[in-house]
Amino acid sequence: MDTALRVPGTRISLGADSVLGLIPGIGDFAAAAVSLVIVNEARRLGVPNDKLVRMLVNVGFDTVAGSVPVLGDVFDVYFKSNRRNLQLVLDHFGLDQGDLDR
Repeated sequence: MDTALRVPGTRISLGADSVLGLIPGIGDFAAAAVSLVIVNEARRLGVPNDKLVRMLVNVGFDTVAGSVPVLGDVFDVYFKSNRRNLQLVLDHFGLDQGDLDR
C-alpha cells in the first residue's frame, strides 16, 4: 500500500495509498479500509491493544491529513502509515524487515 513503486532517480516510493488518494472524496477512505484490514490482522495475531491503538492513530492521521486536496496527496507520499504499522507488528514479534525477505 505504501512502497510498491519507486520514482526513478530518487529515494521516493509510492503505493496504492498515494494513488487512491488522488480520487476525490473516496480515495483516502478506500485506502483506510484496506489499512483497517491490516490492523485487524494484527489483532488476530495477538498484537496488544496499546499497539493496535497506535496503528489506528496512524491510519486515522493518514486518512484525515491525506484527504486535504493537493497537500494531502503530497502528504501521502511521505507519511506511510502501513509501513509504520508493519514495523509495530514486527517489533512486537521481535522480527525485522530482513526476516520477511527470507
